[in-house]
Amino acid sequence: MSASGTSTWRANILLVVVTAIWGFGFVAQRVGMQHIGAFTFNALRFGIGSLALFAALPLVRRFEPARTPTGRKAILGAGAAAGALLFIASYLQTAGLATTSAGKAGFITGFYVVLVPILGLAWKQRTGAGTWVGGALALAGLYLLSVNEALQISTGDLMVLASAFFWAAHIQLIGYLTRRVDPVVISIGQFVAVTLFSAVAALLFERDTFSQVGAAWGAILFGGLVVVGVAFTLQVIAQREAHPGHAAVIMVSEAMWGVLAGWLLLSEQLSARSLAGCGLMLLGMLISQAAPYVRLDGLRRLAGTD
Repeated sequence: MSASGTSTWRANILLVVVTAIWGFGFVAQRVGMQHIGAFTFNALRFGIGSLALFAALPLVRRFEPARTPTGRKAILGAGAAAGALLFIASYLQTAGLATTSAGKAGFITGFYVVLVPILGLAWKQRTGAGTWVGGALALAGLYLLSVNEALQISTGDLMVLASAFFWAAHIQLIGYLTRRVDPVVISIGQFVAVTLFSAVAALLFERDTFSQVGAAWGAILFGGLVVVGVAFTLQVIAQREAHPGHAAVIMVSEAMWGVLAGWLLLSEQLSARSLAGCGLMLLGMLISQAAPYVRLDGLRRLAGTD
């Protein structure tokens, strides 16, 4: 195997580890919500994650060198804007996990995969048939997963679904900002912003849960050190050498890791209807993510350039 092939496989393995961490992160959020409020949980985990990233910054910079210095105003604006969307998305997802399963939350959150290119149409970004086919399959799967026979959807599922729209908007915003501001600076800035926003909200609305923080420390530490700190660092290292098509497909597996984590650690089980919905959503997400790269690789082969 060539050196480039070895590097690609190493990057793919790291991305699998990253998505597994994210998937198990749904369990940490669900456990944390049994003891404290969502604002408190997010303030603590993003605060710990921010400190972890500061500590890991020398390692991160080896793989993502600093760009030309940007003005302080631009940095603060980028961090605050990205942090505001991340704050809303994280709150909705975490609060929703108080009343839905980790596995369902993983797949419902994954709906952002088909929402990102659709939202991009507002900025005149092009998309292909794969987006619409994948979106239709994912929507059908979402119906089977979350809408019951009485045509009702639980509050938890609805909150996680709302978070998917904010995750998609956040990704679009990050894509815009990283063309102007160093992406590592934005990432750390947004995590600090979420910490501050969540801390203020916790002081205003969740003071009654502060006494239970000690019972949630395991979940908080995993969510902060591992999900935010370790996973982000590994993602930066991996995506420098990962094939974009491989990365797109691997990232979709976050939802499956969420189901596995919920089953292993919380004994969660999904009905046959819900599993069918998960299958349709997974297929839709794969088509939406992989179609552009499959088409590009096919054209390269036909042209004899790959």
